[in-house]
Amino acid sequence: MQSQIFELQYALDTFYFLVCGALVMWMAAGFTMLEAGLVRSKNTVEILTKNISLFATACTMYMICGYAIMYDGNLFLSGIAGGETLVNDALIASASNGFDGDSVYSAASDFFFQVVFVATCMSIVSGAVAERMKLWAFLLFAVVMTGFIYPLEGSWTWGEKDVLGLFSLSEMGFSDFAGSGIVHMAGAAAALSGVLLLGARKGKYGLNGEIRAIPGANLPLAALGTLILWMGWFGFNGGSVLKLGDVASANSVAMVFVNTNAAAAGGAIGALLLARAIFGKADLTMLLNGALAGLVAITAEPSTPSVLQATMFGICAGVIVVISILALDRIKIDDPVGAISVHGVAGLFGLLIVPITNSSASFLGQVVGAATIFAWVFITSAIVWAIIKAVIGLRISKEHEYEGADIAECGMEAYPEFTH
Repeated sequence: MQSQIFELQYALDTFYFLVCGALVMWMAAGFTMLEAGLVRSKNTVEILTKNISLFATACTMYMICGYAIMYDGNLFLSGIAGGETLVNDALIASASNGFDGDSVYSAASDFFFQVVFVATCMSIVSGAVAERMKLWAFLLFAVVMTGFIYPLEGSWTWGEKDVLGLFSLSEMGFSDFAGSGIVHMAGAAAALSGVLLLGARKGKYGLNGEIRAIPGANLPLAALGTLILWMGWFGFNGGSVLKLGDVASANSVAMVFVNTNAAAAGGAIGALLLARAIFGKADLTMLLNGALAGLVAITAEPSTPSVLQATMFGICAGVIVVISILALDRIKIDDPVGAISVHGVAGLFGLLIVPITNSSASFLGQVVGAATIFAWVFITSAIVWAIIKAVIGLRISKEHEYEGADIAECGMEAYPEFTH
């Protein structure tokens, strides 16, 4: 009987992991459509190429070395038979000691769920450096980010390792349920370091400091991308419960889904209302970023807040992201899609509010954890960006930027019938 219970839970937890991983993979489509909608038409093919290439790069680098770095040498290359070993060992243990109901799933499903998180982190960088970075410079950075920088940083919390052998984030009271800091703020830190070295797009800021709007070419695509991300986030947060095969876990998954949705709705409302107050109009791009900011903020702890609390957290994140986008523009940090504000600022906010509903986390621990993650990713990314800049350069030429990265980097246009 115990072995039958185990096999059923094993099947449920493994299947749940795989479905949630597929939902997170679908977020790659969301990032792709969002970014394709918010850049100018002459840069569409290049941004599409970047997003699909970075996903392939992330999957390959995480298989080669990232998973081993993050989870203490547990190389996936040792064989998919690791899943079979888990079954056999657990069945033996359950037969002799009784199954204790812990989370059990295939090693292959764990790898799949983790690898799509790596790609999500790298997708954040793509939008922030859009319209002026060389494609191959970006992909070279993706190799290092997904194969080393992110896995080592992720190992400090989810891999339960000490930070560079010095101190433990978990022992200091740091908690990040699904990655507001580990995934989202880390991606924003890498993006910020690249943007600072790269500089703004030509024509974005005038000689007298005025800010010039550069509208995206396809707002329907941007809206579609946001809704895809909203949907995919249920896998992102829900899968991080790590199991489904018992009553407590099922209830936790349901609460995570409800709170994830509530925070997104709150973020959209908060951003929409503030944009209306500032601009006198309903700003679609702020609405979209507000929903995403709510999702990023709740990711740090979606299981313990009430639905009302999750909604209020989302509203606050939506307000914060509008202020952040305007502030970064004012100091001439050019982020075409608002990725640094959505994933960095809202990610930090999400980390700082965890202790409000989760008593096992401390405010000091959250601050130390956030600072550690940001410092590591920002500094190492800046070094890698600087090396790439010195070797092959980061930025396309003025002429290529004017004609568009599509022709310069990819040799084709997204909408050729509109220009010929």
